[in-house]
Amino acid sequence: MTSLRTCIAACLVLSAGIPATETCAQHRLITQGNSKLAIVDRSGEIEWEMKWGGIHDIHVLDSGNILTRQDRDKVVEIDRETKKIVWTYDSSTRNGNNGKQVEVHAFQPLSDGNVMIAESGVGRIIEVDRNGKLLKEIRLKVNNPHPHTDTRLARKLSNGNYLVCHEGDGALREYDGVGEIIWEYDVPMFGNEAKDGHGPEAFGNKLFGAVRLANGNTLIATGNGHSVIEVTPAKEIVWQLKQDELPNITFAWVTTLEVLPNGNYVIGNCHAGPGQPLLVEIEPKTKKVVWQFNEFDQFGNSVSNSQLLDVKNSLR
Repeated sequence: MTSLRTCIAACLVLSAGIPATETCAQHRLITQGNSKLAIVDRSGEIEWEMKWGGIHDIHVLDSGNILTRQDRDKVVEIDRETKKIVWTYDSSTRNGNNGKQVEVHAFQPLSDGNVMIAESGVGRIIEVDRNGKLLKEIRLKVNNPHPHTDTRLARKLSNGNYLVCHEGDGALREYDGVGEIIWEYDVPMFGNEAKDGHGPEAFGNKLFGAVRLANGNTLIATGNGHSVIEVTPAKEIVWQLKQDELPNITFAWVTTLEVLPNGNYVIGNCHAGPGQPLLVEIEPKTKKVVWQFNEFDQFGNSVSNSQLLDVKNSLR
């Protein structure tokens, strides 16, 4: 493991805009990869871990417990101290879904203590209380239905609307509180043909994540489009980060977005292969790289989701 002193030196080199051969975690974070769920401290050391399969969403609650996915159809809360599951919602059996093909790729703890869950396969967003009681149901528009691709990340906004990434449709849709589509954006192919695969060689418009910015624009992680774009309400692209635009970094499946209080963007880079960072933090105006999370050896090639734990009030 790289020493803390070496890590600090590498990070200083990075912040000066000089390429470094190794970098370290300047953020404390939680992530999943190589069959483990782990918290990594600012020096790059794993401070907590447990055996866990693949996820597409994760939230650390105020209690310190972890809300994440188990298998493809369950949302669970893990007690971080005991590593035991203390709450489960099984979307394959609850509230009318028994016997149906359902996958869960997004969920969100709400301020009232309830949980929002996006259910792919049955094409709906639900809100449930901690007893599993169905409180609200929003039916989703899905043009190319499939349990694995109906949705990726979905978030309830502060205005009560829902921002939903429809991976299979290549579209971002905003639904109001009763399920009407009030805004829709088709992620462009930028003149390219679709190419199969998950790595840098593939191409498509299978978006993964989106964040509504304070200026009213929307930041979109284009998935296998290898890019991040900022789109106005009028659907004009006003900012873009392309696949090979950053020095010595190649984006593959661009997944998560976290907008920090200082304005920086933290971008998830999945399936990019050895030697590529799993997370990249940039200053958007200059596109300067200020941090990389280079832990491929520890977490592998399928790190789709993370959350910074040393930053409060970020958007994700």
